[in-house]
Amino acid sequence: MSEATSCPTRRTDPRLLEILVCPVTKAPLRYDAAAQELISDKAGLAFPIRDGIPIMLVDEARKID
Repeated sequence: MSEATSCPTRRTDPRLLEILVCPVTKAPLRYDAAAQELISDKAGLAFPIRDGIPIMLVDEARKID
């Protein structure tokens, strides 16, 4: 197993983060490195990042206050 696939805190490409938007509101997302989530303040959702891959499915998002 390579180091990249075994590392739980694998980095997400910053260029990818610049172009992603919320799938609900199309608003920019805020990156929370500690929680490994992309936050949509406008929609009140946090999209997880797993193995360096943003999961941009509303069903997978966590509701935030």
